Amino acid sequence: MARRSILIFGYGNHGRRIAKGLREDGYKIKIVDTDAEHIALATEEGFDAVEKLDLGSDETIASLSPQEYDKVVCVMDDEHYNVFITLSLHSLYSDLHIVAISDSIHTTKKLYMAGAKKVIDMYEASAHKIHNILTKPIATKLLEDFILSKEGIAFMEMTVPEGSSFVGKYTDEVDFSKYDVILVGMVDLELHRGFEFMTTGHNHKIDAGDMLVCMGEVEKLHIFKRIVERSGRRE
Repeated sequence: MARRSILIFGYGNHGRRIAKGLREDGYKIKIVDTDAEHIALATEEGFDAVEKLDLGSDETIASLSPQEYDKVVCVMDDEHYNVFITLSLHSLYSDLHIVAISDSIHTTKKLYMAGAKKVIDMYEASAHKIHNILTKPIATKLLEDFILSKEGIAFMEMTVPEGSSFVGKYTDEVDFSKYDVILVGMVDLELHRGFEFMTTGHNHKIDAGDMLVCMGEVEKLHIFKRIVERSGRRE
């Protein structure tokens, strides 16, 4: 099997988008599903390595030679299948890199216990609006720049002092991309809830004493920290 190859179980709600994205990234894709309509759709949409199988046994899963792929992705619409396939794969090939999706906290725990290396919790992703954040072009561009940066990325805490130009503003008003940083979360003293990720969707009012946690290149973070801490005109 060629390098950069991925075996995907499921071409339903999530699998379809994931498969198309990986194909665009240059990966060789093999799609397996129990649903004939899903297989027909995958074929119609240009995937040539597709197969309809009953995935209820270790023997059937082993027949796909999953160990020959770089990664195996379990994205069946039925979460019970994802747990079974993950468990079966891990028992057959303990070193296999398995990525799975989950629609609940309980399933997430089961998948990790079954041997998944990475679980994408769709329940959390929906609740925290992660999809909306990642699909914003500016945020995505910043993340790409951070990943490609030789210096890598870092996190930095900064406390908002009295007189800061950010006092009184709401987090949704601030264009953090202008400073080449991403606001990851904050401690809002007014709410008394401790640290809270921005992905919860709450539009926080920034007050003196609040703590911002930002992500970015170290140099840009230091610059932004000085801007936050200085008094003067509103940014």
